[in-house]
Amino acid sequence: MTGEADVRPASDSVAEPAVVILSGLSGGGKTAAAKLFEDLGYTVVDNLPGELLPDLAELVSSDRERFARVAIVVDVRAGDPTIALAAMRGALEGRWIRPRVVFLEASDDVLIRRFSETRHRHPLEDDQGIAASIAEERRILEPVRADSDVVVDTSDLSLRQLRERLFAQLATDVRPDQLAIQFISFGYKFGVPLESDLLFDVRFMQNPYYLAELRPLSGLTDQVRTFVLDQPVALRYLEFMHDFLEFAIPAYIAEGKTRLTIGIGCTGGYHRSIVVTEELAAWLRERDVGPVAVFHRELDRS
Repeated sequence: MTGEADVRPASDSVAEPAVVILSGLSGGGKTAAAKLFEDLGYTVVDNLPGELLPDLAELVSSDRERFARVAIVVDVRAGDPTIALAAMRGALEGRWIRPRVVFLEASDDVLIRRFSETRHRHPLEDDQGIAASIAEERRILEPVRADSDVVVDTSDLSLRQLRERLFAQLATDVRPDQLAIQFISFGYKFGVPLESDLLFDVRFMQNPYYLAELRPLSGLTDQVRTFVLDQPVALRYLEFMHDFLEFAIPAYIAEGKTRLTIGIGCTGGYHRSIVVTEELAAWLRERDVGPVAVFHRELDRS
């Protein structure tokens, strides 16, 4: 067979990096989305000058193990965002890396309210006022929006809903032998997460809430983690969950399911459920079952 071959560099023996280019309107949720990607294990690069984006593409391409997941924020701060996006996309695709472009926007009244609440200055704001700045940014970013793979209106989305939308998008990249899993830790007194496929209750474990020195600390701290995991019942429960997930995940995959949302609940969702969720997520990540995301629903509650 004759003709030109698609010759790729030797480094392509390593899996293609998962690269997301995150763009959108100021106040549209890019900061929150970037944090969500960071929670999913992505290296997040924000506010990089447009001139340096091709160098970043070369870095991602040359060290694919270190930069297996990257989220790059490209917006009006990069100069001309259309040129910056084209340069970044071209540099990545020239290295056989296909990025996914996600564009976040919101209605004008929501954007104005968000800027008013946060008291942040719009990057284009001058004497013309915030409404005119938003209109100008929409005009500048319209080519980027038109060239995006995904456009999300965040006007009425909670953080959980935004995470769900982004997670659903990422889940489309799982291999046929994988399952994208999202864990949600929660407190039963605030209600169960309706989007959960499976719910597990850890309220039978001793509660750190009743120890004054642990009450203000979350399940992400070493002190609370040690208290929970020092309980024999907690270790036995984790063993049970390991056995269950090793049995259930292949069955879900065989059934054609591509994503699974698991809720882990305790009373307030601040101590035990967070510890157990983090332990299960870390265990699954070591087994390459697919993308594993974690959302601690009550973590920001007082």
